[in-house]
Amino acid sequence: MPGWTVFGASYDAVIVQPFMMLDVGSPVNVNPLGMHNTFLAPAELSWKLGDSGVYVKTGFGMWMPTGTTAGPNGLGDVGAPWWTFQPNLVVSYFKDGWNLTANVFEEINTASSVTGYTSGNVLHAEFTATKTIGNWTFGPVAYYVGQVSDDKSSAFYGGAVNLKRYDIWAAGALVGYNFGPAALSVWATHELSANVSGGTAVPGIDSAAVSRGFTVFANLSYRLWAPDAPAAAPTRTSSRK
Repeated sequence: MPGWTVFGASYDAVIVQPFMMLDVGSPVNVNPLGMHNTFLAPAELSWKLGDSGVYVKTGFGMWMPTGTTAGPNGLGDVGAPWWTFQPNLVVSYFKDGWNLTANVFEEINTASSVTGYTSGNVLHAEFTATKTIGNWTFGPVAYYVGQVSDDKSSAFYGGAVNLKRYDIWAAGALVGYNFGPAALSVWATHELSANVSGGTAVPGIDSAAVSRGFTVFANLSYRLWAPDAPAAAPTRTSSRK
C-alpha cells in the first residue's frame, strides 16, 4: 500500500503464495501436498463513501501456473497448469462493530498447457453479516459458487467434457476472537443445495458429479512487522518576564 490515490480511491497491490495439503477420501483416495499457484493482484482500488460506513473495492487478479503439478494430465498435485484471471467487486458496511459485506468475483480460466482442456468460468459470491462486541466477532455467513460457462474439451480427452454447469449454495456461521497480538476466526458452512448438469457419459462414472457437505476452516492473523509510529514532536515550554 504505497499511499497512492487513483480516481479518488486508495491503491494497493497483493501477492500471495499458498501451500496446500488436501485429503480426498473414497473412491479417489489421494492426499497431495505442495505449492499452489501464485496469486497476483497488480491493482486494487478502494473507495470510502464519506462517513456512511460504506466501502467499495474493485480489483483484478490472476492465478499464475507456478504450482506443483504431476501426472499425465498435470492434475496429480495441488497446482494447476493454466492461468486464471479474477476480476472482483466488494461492497462493505463497517460501522458500530458491524461488518456487512458482499464479495463477488469470477474465475476466467485459460486452456491447460498440458492437455488443452479448458474449465468453464466460475462465479463466486460471498456474504458476511457479523457483529463485534469487545474481543468477540460472530454472525452468519453464506456463499454461492457456480460454473457459468461450459467446459471445452481437447484431443487429450477424446472430446469428452467433465461437466457443463453447477450451482452450490451454502450457509453457516463465523466466530472470531481478538487476542491482541493475534486474531483467530473460524467459519463453518453447510452446503444446502448442489446441482450439476451434463458431462460426457463414461461407463460406470458420473462425470457430472459435484461435491456437497460441510466445510470448516480457520484463519489466524498476526503482524510480523510494521514501521514504528512517528515520534511525537518535543513539547516546548516558554516563560515571559
